[in-house]
Amino acid sequence: MAEQLRLYSYWRSSAAYRVRIGLNLKGLAYETVPVHLVRDGGQQHAPDYVARNPQHMVPTLQHGVRVIRQSLAILEYLDEAWPSPRLLPMTARDRARVRALALMVACDIHPLNNLRVLQYFEGTWNVPQPERDDWIKHWVIEGFTAMETLLAEDAATGAFCHGATPGLADCCLVPQVFNARRFGVDMSGFPTIVRIEQACLALPAFDQARPDNQPDANA
Repeated sequence: MAEQLRLYSYWRSSAAYRVRIGLNLKGLAYETVPVHLVRDGGQQHAPDYVARNPQHMVPTLQHGVRVIRQSLAILEYLDEAWPSPRLLPMTARDRARVRALALMVACDIHPLNNLRVLQYFEGTWNVPQPERDDWIKHWVIEGFTAMETLLAEDAATGAFCHGATPGLADCCLVPQVFNARRFGVDMSGFPTIVRIEQACLALPAFDQARPDNQPDANA
């Protein structure tokens, strides 16, 4: 698969952050195409981008003529196209556990705090900033409370969400912790999550994927 990988990304998008981590863990070279989600009314709404992603969202991964959307679908595509190192474990039982942890973030926590939700609160319902911040914190804390229990009480948890190597769940968890810190969530009640986050960020693949390390971070 010699075709170039091109990632349409926004530096602070946690969904794009997940994919950057996955690409880095795989050791794959890729081109970043910034899509600024706020400038010019949101570049994700521009006709040329909507032609690639009718959902008006990032990330979008282009691999040759193939276009893949949705961060978890992209990560599983990478795992199938480049099987080593693995993002998902070998056994069905372990894969189910890792997918469940990843989906807790990607389906239950993140969508409630997405930029388009917050913009709707502000632009349509005129929800003041303090109430929007409370909304974010509530759903992050509720999700992390369950996730902390599942991680802390399962022997399958190791240095990372599952065992001794980072995978799909870690790709999702670290960006969500970034969001939590950004919005002032007190992380002291989630020691296992914080421990895993710190283990991940000590690795170059995670460090290089940090929002502040992206080419469009200061745009």
